[in-house]
Amino acid sequence: MNRLKKGDEVIVIAGKDKGKRGTVSKVLANGRVVVDGINLVKKHVKANPMTGEQGGIVTREAPIHASNVMLFNPETGKGDRVGFRLDGDSKIRYFKSTGKAVDA
Repeated sequence: MNRLKKGDEVIVIAGKDKGKRGTVSKVLANGRVVVDGINLVKKHVKANPMTGEQGGIVTREAPIHASNVMLFNPETGKGDRVGFRLDGDSKIRYFKSTGKAVDA
């Protein structure tokens, strides 16, 4: 089980977008996450007439390392560390500061 999942609200704690909040749209296998509206880069795209793709400069989100984001705790209004514990037979994520379950 990972610390971050798709759909989690996170806050950036390091880098050019420090302090911004966004939603995780993709979790990659190499320990990186793609967050909506965070780490925007300009990509030069070559036109492809076969697929009807237009060329030009496209702004898109680039992956950011998972260590540079924290799960946002709406109760405290800050980023929070995440722990794991067994709740019956299932393993759940919880906020370290409040002890409450993330997915509850």
